[in-house]
Amino acid sequence: MKKSLFIILLICSTIVQAEKPLVVTTASIFSDMAKQLGDTLIQVESIVPVGGDPHTYDPKPSDLILLNEASLILKNGLGFEKWMNKLIENSGTSAELILITEGVKAIRSDIYENSPDPHAWMDAENGFMYAENIYNSLLKLLPNHKAYLEERYLNYQTQIRNTDSYIKEQITSIPEGQRILITSHDAFKYYGQKYGLRLESILGTSTDAEAQTRDIERIVEIIRSSNIPAVFIETTVNPKMLKQIAADNNIRVGGSLFSDSIGDEDSKAPTYLDMLRFNTNTIVEALTKEKEEQLPTNQTTQETPLAKIFVIIGAVMLLVLGFFISKRIA
Repeated sequence: MKKSLFIILLICSTIVQAEKPLVVTTASIFSDMAKQLGDTLIQVESIVPVGGDPHTYDPKPSDLILLNEASLILKNGLGFEKWMNKLIENSGTSAELILITEGVKAIRSDIYENSPDPHAWMDAENGFMYAENIYNSLLKLLPNHKAYLEERYLNYQTQIRNTDSYIKEQITSIPEGQRILITSHDAFKYYGQKYGLRLESILGTSTDAEAQTRDIERIVEIIRSSNIPAVFIETTVNPKMLKQIAADNNIRVGGSLFSDSIGDEDSKAPTYLDMLRFNTNTIVEALTKEKEEQLPTNQTTQETPLAKIFVIIGAVMLLVLGFFISKRIA
């Protein structure tokens, strides 16, 4: 009897799950936004998994199936997921495609024409626009659940507003001369522009570019000429180069920031708003510290090895002298 009841419940659960419309997003940040607004009314899947880099993502055959089964597709645009249009075309999906940055005032590149910065979510105020676009698309998808969706939306707006205020308040505690944020790639320009930080990075707005010598030299010069106590690596970008720059210039790595992905459930940034708060706390903690005393670069890279050579030469000479003295005595 118990076994039969279990099977019936399992079948009912499967049917209910199948009845939920599938919302597919390009990245984990947007999946979280959709979950916060749609809650249990929808099933949400992200093409790029948590911890993945949407800039360099290589689509899989299973992504085609996922898109084909979707009722709604959410994408950031602004050049963030350049692989997406071809993937949608090949999937044959009939789902509505929503550009969730609609209405956002994009930051444009100073170097490359028609090259917007896609990381608009880094400004919590832009989060309102993301939420509104997702909310409106869910209303269209689930018109019979308007009251519930509106309640979720208004609550999420409050959370975004509180997060925005929190970031503003925290950043003011950083000494003005230390409000320089150096990261692996240029994902924090919206954040810096909104909250009063100067942004510098090795790579541009996309991680699929190669670091240029002039960019590395520029970062090194900023570190040496400023009073900043730390630089920051990112969870979705190889940290090797920035760690080496930090080591060569005797400066701390202030922490690992979330930029193009939220963290997993066990991390300190399992949601979009948690990510913004975690990044802020990490930045403030590192940039409010005093810069460590450091030796001149030429001393650390040249004098120490030279001293070692002199010690070795001296030891060899003592051994040779001892050998000749022992021979003469004998």
